[in-house]
Amino acid sequence: MPEALSRALVLSAPPGRALRPLLLDAARAALAPFPVHGERWLEEDRVHEWLFAAPDDVPLATLRGAIAAAVDDPSLDLAVVADDIAVRRKLLLVADMESTVIEQEMLDELGDLIGKRDVIEDITERAMRGELDFEAALEERVAMLAGLDARVLDEVAGRITLMPGAETLVRTMKAHGAYCALVSGGFTQFTARVAARLGFDEHQANVLEVAGGRLTGRVSRPILGRAAKRDALARLTGKLGLAPSLTLAVGDGANDLDMLSAAGLGVAFRAKPKVRAAAAAMDNSTVVAHGDLTALLHLQGYSAAEFTR
Repeated sequence: MPEALSRALVLSAPPGRALRPLLLDAARAALAPFPVHGERWLEEDRVHEWLFAAPDDVPLATLRGAIAAAVDDPSLDLAVVADDIAVRRKLLLVADMESTVIEQEMLDELGDLIGKRDVIEDITERAMRGELDFEAALEERVAMLAGLDARVLDEVAGRITLMPGAETLVRTMKAHGAYCALVSGGFTQFTARVAARLGFDEHQANVLEVAGGRLTGRVSRPILGRAAKRDALARLTGKLGLAPSLTLAVGDGANDLDMLSAAGLGVAFRAKPKVRAAAAAMDNSTVVAHGDLTALLHLQGYSAAEFTR
C-alpha cells in the first residue's frame, strides 16, 4: 500500500505546563505501526512533533482520532497535519477577528452601553454555535443599537485586547512571505484598528450605518457572513496565485466553517463545541482548544526559536 508524504503529529501542553514523559511515550506507541522519520521539540518541554509516514488512504482525521485515544489527555492539543515541505508553511493567512484575533465580541461590548449585554451575548453565543442564522442574528443585535452616538465606537474600541500570540503569529508569517487578511463578520470600525495594530495586509468586515452622527440600527449590504468568508479566502487565493494547499484559515464560530473547510489548513481556535466537532472530522482541519495563536505556527513546523516577536 503506498505511503503518503510525511505527516506531522504535534502534541502541545497549555502555556505554563510541561508535557509529561508518559504522554510522549503514549504518542510514540501510537505511531509504532508507521515509519517515523524524526522527532523534535518545537518549544522545549511544551510542544513536540513527530514526522511519520502513513498509508495515503488513511484520512488525517482518522489518524488524529486514533492517536488522541492512545494519548488520552483532553487537556492537550493534538494535531496531525500533512508535512509536504512544499506546502506546510502557508503563504496566506485568513483570520476571523472576534474571539480569535481579539478576546472580545464587539457587539457584546456595545450592548453594555444600552443595558442589554446579557441579551446580546445570548444571541451572539447561539449564532456562533450555529443555532441561529448568522445574518438574522446580526441584524437583530444591531437593531438594538439604533440611536447610539457614533462616538461610542471609539470608546468601545478602547476595550479591545489582543488574543495571546496574535502579534507573533502575524509578524512571523509576514516575515516568511505570507499575506495576512483579517476577515470578520464584525465591523470595519473595529477591524481597521486591529488590522493596523497587528500589520494585516487587508481587512474585510461589515459596515455599521451611521446617519447624523448616530447609529441607524442597520448594517450596510451586502452582509459578510459564512459564504462571504469562504469567498474571501477564494478571492485572495486567486489574487495571489496560490495553490489552495498554501492557505491557512482560523476562526471560532459556525460562520467560519466553510472558510476552514476550503483552506489548505483550517484551525478551529478555542471554538464552540459544534465547531470543534466539525473541524475534527475534516481531513484538512484541526482544533486548538488550549494553546494560544502561536500554536498555528507550530502546526506549520515553526519552532519557537523561529518566531518573530
